[in-house]
Amino acid sequence: MMQITVPHISSRHFLRASFALASAILAIEPLRWLITTWLDPSYQSSGAIYTCLIFALVGYSVSSPLRRNHKSQSNHAYALLLFSALVRLAGQLLAINILGGVALSLDIYALLTLLNMANRRRPISPFWVSVLFLFALPFERVVQRVLGYPMQELSAFGACNLLSPFFNDLICEGVRIQVEGRDVLVDLPCSGTASLMLCLAFVVCLNALYRPKFMIAALWGFVAIVLAIIGNMLRISFIAVGLLYEPMLGFDVMAQPFHDLLGYGTIALSLLPVLLGHRASSASSSEKVAAVSLKWFPIIRLPATLLPATLLPATLLPECLQIFAAVGLLSLALIIVNLPRQALDVSRPLAEIQMPLTLEGRIGRPQALTAMESAYFEQYGGQARKALYGKMALTLVQTSSPLRHLHAPDDCLRGLGYRVEFLGTRFSPVPTALYRATGQQGDSWHVAVTFTSDRGDATSSVAEAIWQWIAHPKTRWSSVQRITPWQMNGWERDALENATVAALDMAVPPLATAFNNPQQKIETQKE
Repeated sequence: MMQITVPHISSRHFLRASFALASAILAIEPLRWLITTWLDPSYQSSGAIYTCLIFALVGYSVSSPLRRNHKSQSNHAYALLLFSALVRLAGQLLAINILGGVALSLDIYALLTLLNMANRRRPISPFWVSVLFLFALPFERVVQRVLGYPMQELSAFGACNLLSPFFNDLICEGVRIQVEGRDVLVDLPCSGTASLMLCLAFVVCLNALYRPKFMIAALWGFVAIVLAIIGNMLRISFIAVGLLYEPMLGFDVMAQPFHDLLGYGTIALSLLPVLLGHRASSASSSEKVAAVSLKWFPIIRLPATLLPATLLPATLLPECLQIFAAVGLLSLALIIVNLPRQALDVSRPLAEIQMPLTLEGRIGRPQALTAMESAYFEQYGGQARKALYGKMALTLVQTSSPLRHLHAPDDCLRGLGYRVEFLGTRFSPVPTALYRATGQQGDSWHVAVTFTSDRGDATSSVAEAIWQWIAHPKTRWSSVQRITPWQMNGWERDALENATVAALDMAVPPLATAFNNPQQKIETQKE
């Protein structure tokens, strides 16, 4: 009689398979969220491009043979996978999706280490490739919201100093620059965060290929930051000069494609010294390459010392313990992904929003929030109300956690399928950011938004609002958004705007007497 032989699966292989399955379970939700950020227009993410670059780097290296006499770094890889699970746990408990993305970066570091990327004929650094993956996450939104305002101030300050030797009639006040009567505003899109992220990604990519020592890599990162800031100062200065000499140039520097070409040109100037000066300092052995990354990040090395011996490939512990460890890993993964999410940045309870009964004789008609909006505010606190006043739609949002609730209107409008164009900023009667939103059916809308606080602050920039909130964390902030048809008469829109300011008792800051023209040039032209 024929005997059927059942292959024996060792406990060690079972443990490795369980570890891989547990890691996959933990990665499913972060991957789903990350792909959503690539596809959702509201994020304006370039993450898919960075991911393709990572695949190209990995393919370039993995297609080359391994070097002889290489030493495996699998112990570190398993430690990193465990540490990634802990980061994923924190992201699940705190309801911070981006932490799950950071955990994916640690997974990539571990997997590339297991593939011996640093020990191939065409080596790349697993550490720097995993850092490059961070740029696939929507970190630019975080940087823009948290650092956008100080970068606006820094860029405006630098541009003023660059322009001052050449123009006598130069007025600088915060993020506003006036050159011979022409007003230039260093608004949030001009803060330089996009160019900063691009320059840093370029340096990280070079580090992945050349694998320099960590201190040298850090030095080039610092140089890239400085050059990116200087490049943005130059760009703003060129825009100011272009606006001043527009009749001689024959084109508008704020119009496309000139505006983007100017931006890309200054970015290229910023990257050129880094590209020319960056020299490979590749390690002579795989041990040195691993030490470069792990030496400066003890928090990553720490799990290797705490990791139970049953998780390491060279284990000689009894098989029963290995089986228990495998089952424990799978159980831990399933528990983590099913834990309840409890965000820390939930808005505290606030008084009910009171919408104006009438505006300019138009009775307000309350509008219901969408199911998604209602669920969001139930989970993260804060509140929102909508109402129609004739042809104007008014939306109020109140929160004590502006990082969670406040955003520029182009974020949600792009997500709804609108093409959004930033028009500039108006400073009277209150600072207001202006947009034009065009729907897929050709309908066009004028969108105005102002952010105010219960301390009396008023700003057009969500980055400034968040910066003020960081300084005064107990402050309550409100977003006041007004949407009117693009074809509406200007006097009618102004009347509704002024009535809204008066009805909501919004702060009216004193006009800057140094500026002759409080309107930004781009706004005047496009409206």
